[in-house]
Amino acid sequence: MINYILNKIFYGFLTLFGVITVVFLLFSVLPGDPARMMLDQKEDPEQLAQIRKKLGLDQPLWKQYAFYINDLSPISFHNNDEANTTYTSLSSEKYNYTKLIDFGTNEMVLKTPYLRESFQKQGKNVSTIIGETLPNTIVLAVASIIIATIFGVLLGIISALMKDTWVDRLLLIVTSFGMSIPSFFAAIIIAYIFAFLMHDITGLNMIGSLYEVDDLGEGKHLMLKNLILPAITLGSRPLAVFTQLTRNSLLEVLNQDYIRTAFAKGLSRKTVITKHALRNALNPVVTAISGWFASMLAGSVFVEFVFGWNGLGKEIVNALNTLDLPIVMGAVLVIAVMFIVINIIVDILYGILDPRVRIK
Repeated sequence: MINYILNKIFYGFLTLFGVITVVFLLFSVLPGDPARMMLDQKEDPEQLAQIRKKLGLDQPLWKQYAFYINDLSPISFHNNDEANTTYTSLSSEKYNYTKLIDFGTNEMVLKTPYLRESFQKQGKNVSTIIGETLPNTIVLAVASIIIATIFGVLLGIISALMKDTWVDRLLLIVTSFGMSIPSFFAAIIIAYIFAFLMHDITGLNMIGSLYEVDDLGEGKHLMLKNLILPAITLGSRPLAVFTQLTRNSLLEVLNQDYIRTAFAKGLSRKTVITKHALRNALNPVVTAISGWFASMLAGSVFVEFVFGWNGLGKEIVNALNTLDLPIVMGAVLVIAVMFIVINIIVDILYGILDPRVRIK
């Protein structure tokens, strides 16, 4: 088990390194000058040179990449120049660190990964921005995956037990429609119907976030009702997938020899399904949950934008509109890390759920 986990973590680091490299190279070739973006219309050659030096943009591309890796690494090397004249100078304003080894003019430190500063929100670290918005996205993704899992599994069981009936066919049509409709289109339709046309009945808002400030500006208030429509919209596609996965997997398991043996021994239908068939039938669903949960973190962009949900997806859209590249790069890396961690956890759960798959 330990060797398996260490092996997954190793390959996870390799994947993350590849993502970091691709993201850096991709955004390095995009048009636009970050220094000009930060100065807006107040630029002059001297200020531009200072900003480029501060961001490390006056260095060759390979050195900029080395600086980026050094910023992201928990263990990094820095110049202890007190005048803060180089990009790698050890500054408490940039890094939250603990000194490990002193090499004279350089030091090795243990620090939290530095995702750099926003181009547009000057003086605000990307990690702070992500820390403010990511929890809202996680809440939305968790609520969506819970809705999709509970209703998807229940509808899948009903469809399997009522195979070839009108109920089965109806669920097949509905789930096929749910998988085919794009999330941004579903968000617009659901918001229009339930928050606009039926607002007097549902009491739901077309836009809104988890916390809202009251009209007097006296404080934030928890608004759970604003979570309902975005969660349903984001969970509609995985719900359809989980329904069909559960149906097909359960039908396959019910045709196995050990299920027929259980019936032959006189076990009730409920016992056979809940204690023997369903446990093995849920393996593909558990695997799908990991991929879909990670996809929700990345795919919530349009849903958050349509519903005005103050999450990481909406922040990414705003950053793309203003070419605030550090926010986009930081968000991509955070999502990649979460994707890797989720996959490791689900692989372990897969081995626990299925007695035929044991992790050595």
